[in-house]
Amino acid sequence: MFTIGDFARHGRVSIRMLRHYDATGLLYPAHVDPASGYRYYTAAQLARLNRIIALKDLGFTLQQVRDIVDEKVGAEELRGMLRLRRAELETAMAAAGARMVQVEARLRAIESEGHMPTNDVVIKNVPAARVAELTATAASFEPEDIGPVIGPLYDELCRRLEVAGIAPTGPGVAYYEDAPEGGGRISVHAAIQVSAPLQDGAFRILDLPSLDQAATIVHRGSMDTVLPTAQTLARWIDANGYQSTGYPREINLECPENRDGWVTELQAPVTRA
Repeated sequence: MFTIGDFARHGRVSIRMLRHYDATGLLYPAHVDPASGYRYYTAAQLARLNRIIALKDLGFTLQQVRDIVDEKVGAEELRGMLRLRRAELETAMAAAGARMVQVEARLRAIESEGHMPTNDVVIKNVPAARVAELTATAASFEPEDIGPVIGPLYDELCRRLEVAGIAPTGPGVAYYEDAPEGGGRISVHAAIQVSAPLQDGAFRILDLPSLDQAATIVHRGSMDTVLPTAQTLARWIDANGYQSTGYPREINLECPENRDGWVTELQAPVTRA
């Protein structure tokens, strides 16, 4: 038999973890000395320990691990559990990838501070446009809150326009307002330019007002990485004697399948300070 220390070394786990497995009924010692309380394990128990560790590494809870190693879970149920765990991991990986994009955008924004290009910003008039739109609410104006809202809105709007037999006549236009409920929430408008009568129904068709003066800049790449471009625009507005009068509109000039190839114009309504 092995002492608990020897068994821990062979199993590549801590003594504390073996005591926890004992307390939870996941792996009892083969023998406990009644006088000293010392725990002893057999070599045959290494197989159970190895299976416990492998299942824990897959992300199963201790209760799930216990059911599996005690053969309370059938093969089909185990396959279902593994498929569910795979889906959870895929979701976590996607979320981590999105966070990585945001971290990179924040780093680029920090690194670009003090290096404000001015030749990319143009003041111009933006004419009115008739658009079809769907609207939803985002938790904030941060890209990580806007992205999961506006993407599905555009997908659904395109589907409804196709059903209605209305073809787009221009690019998509995303615009934003403070939500009526407050708390930093944002009303997100996913719009596409169309030529059709005004209406409210499966979607709303309205005339988006013109902007007498808009400070504009072109962003290239996924909108997940828009922060440095938006901050460049904000710094230019402040440095050139203007003040913003609302959230920038986003005009989708090019939207290939690869988001790194997107081209988007930001149009910030401004007035002289």
